[in-house]
Amino acid sequence: MNLRAYRRFFVVAWQFLPLLLAYARDRNRFLLVGSSRQVTNEQRRKRAAALLESLLTLGPTFIKLGQLLSTRPDILPPEYIDEFSKLQDRVPPAEWPKAKRVLESELGPVDDRFAEFETDAISGASLGQVYRAEVDGEPVAVKVRRPDIEDLVEADLRVIRWSLPLLMYFIDESRSFSLETLADEFAKTIREEMDYEREARMLGEIRENFADNDRVRIPRVIDTHSTRRVLTMEYVPGTKINDIEDLDERGFDRTQLAETLQNAYLQMIIDDGVFHADPHPGNLAVQEDGKLVFYDFGMSGRVDPFVQEKIVDFYAAVADQNIDAILDALIEMGTLSPEADRQVMGDVMELAIADARGEDIEQYRVQQIIQQVEDTIYEFPLRLPSNLALVLRVATVVEGVCVTLDPEFDFISVATAYLRDEGYIAAGVRNYVEDRATEVQDAAQSAVRIPPKLESVLDRVEREDLQIRADIEDSDRLLATMTKRLILGMLLASTVFSTAFLYAEAPPIVAAIAGTGVLAVSGALWWSFRSKKGVRAKPQFTRQSMRERQQGESTGGLATSFEDEEA
Repeated sequence: MNLRAYRRFFVVAWQFLPLLLAYARDRNRFLLVGSSRQVTNEQRRKRAAALLESLLTLGPTFIKLGQLLSTRPDILPPEYIDEFSKLQDRVPPAEWPKAKRVLESELGPVDDRFAEFETDAISGASLGQVYRAEVDGEPVAVKVRRPDIEDLVEADLRVIRWSLPLLMYFIDESRSFSLETLADEFAKTIREEMDYEREARMLGEIRENFADNDRVRIPRVIDTHSTRRVLTMEYVPGTKINDIEDLDERGFDRTQLAETLQNAYLQMIIDDGVFHADPHPGNLAVQEDGKLVFYDFGMSGRVDPFVQEKIVDFYAAVADQNIDAILDALIEMGTLSPEADRQVMGDVMELAIADARGEDIEQYRVQQIIQQVEDTIYEFPLRLPSNLALVLRVATVVEGVCVTLDPEFDFISVATAYLRDEGYIAAGVRNYVEDRATEVQDAAQSAVRIPPKLESVLDRVEREDLQIRADIEDSDRLLATMTKRLILGMLLASTVFSTAFLYAEAPPIVAAIAGTGVLAVSGALWWSFRSKKGVRAKPQFTRQSMRERQQGESTGGLATSFEDEEA
């Protein structure tokens, strides 16, 4: 295992070397020395496309890593998130003889366990591949783990762990924690996805939650033919959800399908606390009777009750365009630091809502809101809890599928109707009434306390005995920087005059010493203006930078599209 990991380390290093050199030059133009370089949106997109190609070349583990990174805007810039979000899990299936050895090692001879078995895989992914078969007269889909994938994944996980100290050089210190936790999270996630027993449990739990829903169909697990490396489910055919022409030919109501999909995910995330986390079109289909079918539960997650409550608060705040409530929900969920500048964040939210707002107050896309939040999370930077990152990503993907089905789909109205039907909005009204009652009570108490204090202040003003003390908050040490520059400027002026006088009246050696002092003071003053700290510090997020980013996204960038494949 170690020998394979060493070999993989050099293969991975060779693939990433050009990008690492480019990132090093961003920090120091001449690698070890020199000023930093400004990277444009177009350059980021080109690098993201090149990195995506490297991930595809390195194989299954790194394809999964790219998919996970697409959910982490606290680690990567938006250009990388956009590029990685196009990455679909498509790998040519392994040869049947190798897959057959895995299948028979788990279940025994194929001919004994299956009445029929088609040896051509109907789909191939990085960790497994799916075959069509028959058990006791029932058509089934058999998911078989890719041969020898365990050793490759374990070797690659070691390579990723060994590479962390090197990668730390290329990222900000504030993001190092996120990168370290991402490595642990990724190792846990990919091992879970290779465990088909876990997938069977998650699938069974979600299927039970939708047992009474006549609009959703989730395949049943065939327990007698399922193990840790083989998962057998009932075969449920259907029309791919993004095949609009076929859906229209069959007479399906696409608006209703979009509402069903949105409500299903609201139920999974808000009510049930367990959700299907890979809703790309290849994993969604429509049966002949109009039921929505979910495939592939390898990527799935859980949401704890506290986060569920805050997600409800967030949705309600977005619907109400309540900026303070949106920020409070993000802080309480852990996606926004309490120390973040609320004014700046408020401006971001206002811009996001203004950009996304339609003719009516609720006709805007929550996907745009989340995208702006993700961009801001990277800029500050902040941390995202792993399952909450999945929830944010699932929300954007689902909204995109819904808009594909119905370009006029109104996410907010559907979400509002769902929250109202489930009683969440009623609870919000009660909370609102309670908050207003508290405010009235506080105002009444203030009305009693303020007049005597105001009278005392006015008496002191009349006696000319009023003193005012002001504490100036200077967290960025701007006053100290300006004072330092002022002193250096005065010192430079005096030393220049002194040097000129000594040059005319004193021996040359004395003038040379004084000239050296002038150069030293000049250098210190120049360096204070060159430094990125102090009053020359660039804001981390401004309205102008948002406009530049949006213009960059609309005018350029390499786009690599990957067709979805039905799982």
